[in-house]
Amino acid sequence: MQLPSVLLVEDDAFQRKAAETYLSSHELKVTAVENGAQMRRQLSRSMPDLVLLDVQLPGADDGFALARWLRESNTRVGIIMLTAATDPVDKVLGLESGADDYVSKPYEPRELLARCKSVLRRSVAKATPSRLERVRMGGHVLDLTKRQLLDVDNIAVPLTSGEFDVLKIFAENPNRPLSRDWLLETTSHRARDPFDRSIDLRITRIRRKIEPAADKPTVIRTVRGVGYMFVPPTE
Repeated sequence: MQLPSVLLVEDDAFQRKAAETYLSSHELKVTAVENGAQMRRQLSRSMPDLVLLDVQLPGADDGFALARWLRESNTRVGIIMLTAATDPVDKVLGLESGADDYVSKPYEPRELLARCKSVLRRSVAKATPSRLERVRMGGHVLDLTKRQLLDVDNIAVPLTSGEFDVLKIFAENPNRPLSRDWLLETTSHRARDPFDRSIDLRITRIRRKIEPAADKPTVIRTVRGVGYMFVPPTE
């Protein structure tokens, strides 16, 4: 199951474990490390969607230096600074280092989760490269610039704004299972009620428009226990 990935860099063992446990219980895939060296090694394996970076870290690099290095390496990854400092200058330094947000310690776990989701939404919004304008979806093409879905005859298929938003998210995340909750929060900017079936209804309507056989979907596939995944054509 591929949930939004978070790399937590925190040298305090208790705070690291507490934050990792809480965020992991709210549909985030969390990897926790304790210093800059471990952070660099982890990033060499894979780039997460979001990095939570403690300002006061042991070793040669503090959080500000690591944030600058990370932002120079990747312009899309979300960065949140974790700081015990109350001096607004430190917060400004964090933002100037390339961070998207900061959370002051001690923090409420719910506040940290809310900040994570907010930055993840913004990261998704800027995830599509400017050159990505048209994406093939089965026999159809999604035109991201004109916000249109075109059929095999290049005729626009009617789409609601909500349906386009879902297709855009899939276009930005090919071959990646996306949870129902994350899809709803990202496209509707609200938390999902346990009985909310709006994403499932949107997917059903979308499938009727783009799938060769809506009852046997091959473009927007169901991932059991997770949600849905867009599978681009291979030919």
